[in-house]
Amino acid sequence: MNFARLGPVGSEIPVLQHDGASFDLRPITADIDGAFLAGGGIAAARAALEKGELSELDAADLRVGAPIARPGKIVCIGLNYADHAAEGGMAIPAEPVIFMKDPTTMVGPFDDVLIPRQSVKTDWEVELGVVIGSTARYLDSPEDADAVIAGYAVSHDVSEREYQLERGGQWDKGKSCETFNPFGPALVPADEVADPQALGLRLWVNGVERQNGTTANMIFGIRHIVWYLSQFMVLHPGDVVNTGTPAGVALGIEGQPYLRAGDVVELEIDGLGRARQEMVQA
Repeated sequence: MNFARLGPVGSEIPVLQHDGASFDLRPITADIDGAFLAGGGIAAARAALEKGELSELDAADLRVGAPIARPGKIVCIGLNYADHAAEGGMAIPAEPVIFMKDPTTMVGPFDDVLIPRQSVKTDWEVELGVVIGSTARYLDSPEDADAVIAGYAVSHDVSEREYQLERGGQWDKGKSCETFNPFGPALVPADEVADPQALGLRLWVNGVERQNGTTANMIFGIRHIVWYLSQFMVLHPGDVVNTGTPAGVALGIEGQPYLRAGDVVELEIDGLGRARQEMVQA
């Protein structure tokens, strides 16, 4: 069972997907957002499905949107896989590297990604996205993180390396370009994922495999990240945490084959689904 939002941009329909069918959630919620998650929406949706209270929706021709409505914030963890840090020539961090991504970067998993004007170093990054389900403030220990995680999704942390690393200041401006965070196709509830620290992540560019890693190789695990972040900021329901990417990005490949208009990126995470985006010029 998972959750999705289907339909045109700005008019997505919240749905529960189960056994290959999509069920309309509008009788119980207007959207899949922070209020839905904080109010026990996942449990309510399950109960409604079991009681036969949800109507099946013909989803065959509907666009797949991001599985949650625009988050309050997207918090990202940099250099969280040792092999990725090494390929970028950067030291393994002693503490999580934190940067922010503009929440308006979130788009659907099959939407186009815009190559910024003047960009020559747009890069790919497959990541496990963590969706917060209840408020996290000064968690006492990493073990407390499980109680505030609503679920997981495939996240594409698109990056412009020149803007990020060569233009001074913070990383954010290389991470916050329009459409730079395709998300989904689905939000998979945390209790439907047996072990989020044992998920394979893969990414292809024009059919060539570029990334193939596992969340088991994170330097800082999911629980540690959520606990750590809660010491510095309040995580609210509907917020997203991008947890880092394994090796294989263009920055670390000989010749640095950065993305250009017309390129196609496909990415997947075990049990969370597969996404595909075409690059187009902004």
